Amino acid sequence: MPPRKKSRLNQSVLKMVGAQVAAARAAVGMTQRALAEAVHIDVETVASIEQGRRALMPNVAERMDRILGLPGLLTVAANEMPVVDVIPPWAEEYFANEAEAIALSWYDAILVPGLLQTEEYARAVFRCRVPYMGDEKIELQTARRIKRQDILHREIPPTLGFIVAESALRDRLGGDDVRREQLRHLRDCAQRPAISLQVLPLGLTAHAGLTGSFILLETPDHHRLAYSENQRVSIAVHSPSEVSILAQKYAMLRSQALNVADTQTLLDQLLGES
Repeated sequence: MPPRKKSRLNQSVLKMVGAQVAAARAAVGMTQRALAEAVHIDVETVASIEQGRRALMPNVAERMDRILGLPGLLTVAANEMPVVDVIPPWAEEYFANEAEAIALSWYDAILVPGLLQTEEYARAVFRCRVPYMGDEKIELQTARRIKRQDILHREIPPTLGFIVAESALRDRLGGDDVRREQLRHLRDCAQRPAISLQVLPLGLTAHAGLTGSFILLETPDHHRLAYSENQRVSIAVHSPSEVSILAQKYAMLRSQALNVADTQTLLDQLLGES
């Protein structure tokens, strides 16, 4: 696979896109608060975008284009932002395969899987990184993570299976509001026909996921790959025997996790408690 061209998204690019948002908003006589309410985001988010402190997400750009009567200008700007050169080679390979996958199975022992994260939850995750990444890199990484979720909206989406540890749903990364929004998003995702979402409950006496999170992936030409991520170590797995071992682990985890219906019931319970 040829190396992907990258360029650093610096503060001037963020400020330029933010200035476009501010100019378009002012042209139709809307306040930041009015735009925020119409787009269903916080007014602080609109202010941060316009000041160049937060990247404009493609999904938010699309809504702004509709509300401001623009012919896709902000959407183009959001999608064409250059990315920062901080992605290791294994991750570049994974992202390329993920974007074209026909099937994906994801077990996460710590967090909500990236493809199911809300923007604010993803931002909270990156803010937990040590050493601290800095606001610019956090915004870049958040934008990239949300962009990856385009595969959920394909005309024919991949078959997606997710198993997530209950502890990840009980953590309050980013605060109570972020957690509540994330739980609602998971509940909505659980209703999609191409998604199977299961929770590995607390209190098990044994389960197959003790060695950490991993992802299984099937490419359009039916090659099966796996990816594993741990503290400071992330690897792509190509060996058929190693992929088979992880596939066996995932199959065991599916039997140990709550079924799809019970998972939705748990999400409703957690939402009621939040």
